[in-house]
Amino acid sequence: MNYSRRGIEKKRNELHAKMPKFTNALGAGFYKAMIIVFVTAVLAGAFAGVGVFRGILVTAPDISTIDVRPTGYSSAVYDSDGNQMTKLVATNSNRIYQTIDKIPLDMQHAFVAMEDERFYEHNGIDIKGIARSAYIVLSTRDMSQGASTITQQLIKNSVFEKWASGESKFEKIKRKIQEQYLAIQLERQPGVTKESILELYLNTINLGQNTLGVQAAALRYFGKNASDLNLSEAAVIAAITSNPSRYNPISHPDNNATRRAIVLEKMLDQGYINDQTYAEAMADDPYERIQKVNQQTEENSINTYFVDAMVQEIMDDFQEKLGYSETQAYNMLYSGGLQIFATQDTKIQNLCDKVTGDPELYPDKTEYLLDYRVTGVDKDDNVQNFSAQMMEMYFKDQGKNGYDRLYPSEEDARADAEVYKKYLESQGYSIEAETISITPQPQISLSIMDQHTGYMKAVVGGRGKKEASLTLNRATDTKRQPGSTFKVVSAYAPAFDTGVRTLGSVEVDEPYNYANGRPVSNWYSSGYKGPVTLRYAIEQSMNIIAVKTLTAITPRVGYEYLLNFGFTTLVDNEVLSDGTVMSDVQQALALGGITHGVKNYELNAAYATIADQGVYREPIFYTKILDHDGNVLIDNTALPGKQVLKESTAWLLTSAMEDVVTKGTGASVNFGTQKIAGKTGTTTGENDVWFAGYTPYYTCTTWAGYDNNKKMYDKAQQRLARTVWRAVMEPLHEGLPEKDFVKPSDITTAVVCNKTGLLASSYDQAVGTAHSEFYRVDTVPSQSCSGIHTYNYICSLTGQAASETCPFRVAGTPAIPGWCPHSLDAAGNPRTDAVPTVNTLSSNNVVTMGGGEENGDIGAVDPAMMAALQAQQAAAAAAAQAAAAAAQAAAAPAP
Repeated sequence: MNYSRRGIEKKRNELHAKMPKFTNALGAGFYKAMIIVFVTAVLAGAFAGVGVFRGILVTAPDISTIDVRPTGYSSAVYDSDGNQMTKLVATNSNRIYQTIDKIPLDMQHAFVAMEDERFYEHNGIDIKGIARSAYIVLSTRDMSQGASTITQQLIKNSVFEKWASGESKFEKIKRKIQEQYLAIQLERQPGVTKESILELYLNTINLGQNTLGVQAAALRYFGKNASDLNLSEAAVIAAITSNPSRYNPISHPDNNATRRAIVLEKMLDQGYINDQTYAEAMADDPYERIQKVNQQTEENSINTYFVDAMVQEIMDDFQEKLGYSETQAYNMLYSGGLQIFATQDTKIQNLCDKVTGDPELYPDKTEYLLDYRVTGVDKDDNVQNFSAQMMEMYFKDQGKNGYDRLYPSEEDARADAEVYKKYLESQGYSIEAETISITPQPQISLSIMDQHTGYMKAVVGGRGKKEASLTLNRATDTKRQPGSTFKVVSAYAPAFDTGVRTLGSVEVDEPYNYANGRPVSNWYSSGYKGPVTLRYAIEQSMNIIAVKTLTAITPRVGYEYLLNFGFTTLVDNEVLSDGTVMSDVQQALALGGITHGVKNYELNAAYATIADQGVYREPIFYTKILDHDGNVLIDNTALPGKQVLKESTAWLLTSAMEDVVTKGTGASVNFGTQKIAGKTGTTTGENDVWFAGYTPYYTCTTWAGYDNNKKMYDKAQQRLARTVWRAVMEPLHEGLPEKDFVKPSDITTAVVCNKTGLLASSYDQAVGTAHSEFYRVDTVPSQSCSGIHTYNYICSLTGQAASETCPFRVAGTPAIPGWCPHSLDAAGNPRTDAVPTVNTLSSNNVVTMGGGEENGDIGAVDPAMMAALQAQQAAAAAAAQAAAAAAQAAAAPAP
C-alpha cells in the first residue's frame, strides 16, 4: 500500500471516478441478487420440505383408529383332564398371548438391551439412534441401518405389516417418518405405558418356525412356558428377532449362538446382569435342548385321528350352529385363539395307539397297498392326471391279471411305482407331481365312547404311520358294510321294542328265500337248525332268523329305527346317474346289506344306545369352545339324549348279547373280569369283520378289512376285529370294579317252550324243551304249549318226522309220511298223531347282499358232537318212558 501523499490522493480520485463507481455498483448488485436468490431457494426448499413432511404426516393413519394389539392366535386343544393335547395353527397365527407379569424380567431386558437400549428413556423415538443412523446413511449410502425403537417396531408390525420389501428409497423414508410420528403419538395416549408397549411387542414379533410372540417361541424351541425360561434361553429367543431365518436356533444354531453372545454382552454392559450371571449364561448350551424338543415337536406336528375328527366336527358346527361360511369357520378355528376342550381321554387314546401300533397284534404276512398318483405334462403342455386305478390297469395289461396293488413289502411297492413312472416318461410325459402312499393291510379302525355321555374317548383311524393331518380316517370317514352287527339294530331291536317278537319267540331255521326268490344263506354249513328262539338266533348270529324277524316287522320299521340310532349313510330311493334307484328299505337290511355301508363311530353310537338303556347320544368330540376372550361359543357338556328304545328292550338285547360273548360267536372277546355284551359282524366273502360291544363303562367297535375290499381268507384275519377289541378293552378295564347292567323294573321271567315260544307245558318240562326266559311284563306269552311242536326235524335213519325223543334227529324236511318209531308221546308210546305243517312267514322285498359270520366259533356238527346229542336225546326219551310207566303204575287199581 502507497501511504505517500500522492498515493493517497490517487486512491481518492479512483474512488470518485465514474467508471469504477459503475463497475463496483454492478458487482455489489449481483452479489445481493445471488444472496436473495439463495435465500429464496432455501426458503422455498424449506417450505417445500415442510409441505412434503406435512403431506407424509397427513397421510399417516389416525392414531385413534389404530389397534396395536396382535391379531391371529393359535387355538389350544385340551383333553378331558385339562392337559393341552395340541395346537391348531394357521400361517401367521401361531401366537399365544402372555401378559407382562408372566414374561420374566430377563426376557424383557434381553429384548430391550438388544433392540432399544434407551427404551425406558425416550418418548417413542430415539434421537441418538436416529443421528447415528443418519450418519451411516450419509457416509455409506446404506439404508439398512435403522434406528427403530420398540415402539416403532410395534407400529410397523401392527400397522405397516404388509409393507413391501421392494420399496423405493422415498417410500422407505416416508414409512419411517410415519412410524416415528405414530410412535410419539402412541406413547402420548392415555393409559399407554412402557410396560404395555413392551407386552404388546413381545406378543407380536416374528420369532421363526411360524411362531409369533415369546410364549409360542418358548414352547416351540424349549417345550415350556416363557415364564419358565432361564437367562440363557431368553437370550436365544431375543437373538432371533432381527432376522428370524438367519438366526433360527434350529436350522442355524451357530448364527444364533453368535448373536446370543451379543445379547448377553449388551445386557452386561447396560447393567441388567452382573459378571457372574453373564458367565453362567455363556457357559450354558441351550441348543442340545432345542434339538430334542424339535424332534418331539416334528413327531407330534401331525394331528391324530381323534383331532382330525374333532376338527371336522367343529368346522361343521361353526357353519350349522353359528352360521359361519367355510372360510370364516376355518379362520376362527385356526387363527381365533380358541380354547377347545376335547372329550378325549389321553390315557385311553395312548393305550389304543400302543395296542394297535404293535406289529405282534396282526396276522402274519402283512401286505402293503400301493396308492400312487402322478400328474404329467405331455409335449403339447396338456396336463394329465394318472390315478392308482390307471396304474392298476397298466400292470394288468402287462400280464399281471390278478394285480391288486398289494405287495409283500414296501420296497416291492416302491419298485413298481418307479416302473410305472418310467413308463409314463417313456410315453412323453414330464412328471410335474407325484404322491405315493403305502399302507399295511388288512387295515383296522376303532372307536371308544362313554355311552352315558356320548363323549368319544379314543379313535384309531388305521394302522401304520400317519403321514399327514386330515388323511383318511377309517373310524369316522370310511363307509363299510356292517354285516351281522346290523341284525341287532335293524331287526331284533325294533321287533322287541314293538312287542312283535320276544327273546323267547321261536322261528324255524329252514330254507328261506327273499321276496325276489333269491335264497337266504346261513353262514354255517351244517344245514338248518329247525325251530330256535330268538335269543339263540342272536347268540349264534343266524341269518335266516334275522331276515324272518325283519320281515315280520317290515323293513320300513327297521329302517326308521336305524335312523333313530343315528346312522347318516342309509338311503331311501337314491337315484344314481344311470337312473338306477337304490334303497336300503329291503329285507337284506337285516344282514347289513346296504347301499353305502356305515361309519365305525356311528355303529358304535348305535350300540352305545343299547348300553345306555335305549338313550341315543350323538357322538361328540369336544365339550366346549371358548373364544379368545373367554366367551363360550359352543357348549356340548350336557347335550340331552333321545330315548329311542324302551329301557326293557335295551336290557333284553344286552342279555342276549351277553350270551354272544359267553357262549356264542363272540366268545373270544371275553376277558372274564367284566360283564360284556356285543355282536360279531362279517360280510359275505369275509371282506369286512366287526365286533361291536360294551361293558357297563365303555362301548367299543372295531373293524378290520382291506382298503381295496379284498377278501380275508386267513382265520387270523377273520378274527382280527375281535382280537383288537379284546386287546384294547381288557387292559382298559384293569382295576375297574365289576358291574352289572341295570335291569329295569318291568322285566320279569317266564318258563316257556323252546319249540313254540309259548308257556311251557308239563310235557315240555318232562322232555327238556322248557326254559326260563326274560320278558317285558306286557309281552309274556298268554297261551300254553300243547306239546305238539311245529318244526322241521327228521330221523336220519328213516327220513320221517322226528321229535326230540329221537336219538337220530337232524334238521330237515320229512320225505316219508308219519313219525319215526323213535318219536314218543308223553306216555312213552310211539307217536301216531299227525305231523304238523311248518308255517313259515312270507317276505315281500328285495336284496342286494347277504350276511356272513365268523367261522371257527361254531360250525358243522362233528360226529362226536352228534353222538353226544343223540345220547342226550336217548336219555330224554328214556326219562319220558319211565315217567309214563310210573304214571300208569300209579293209576292202576289197588290189589
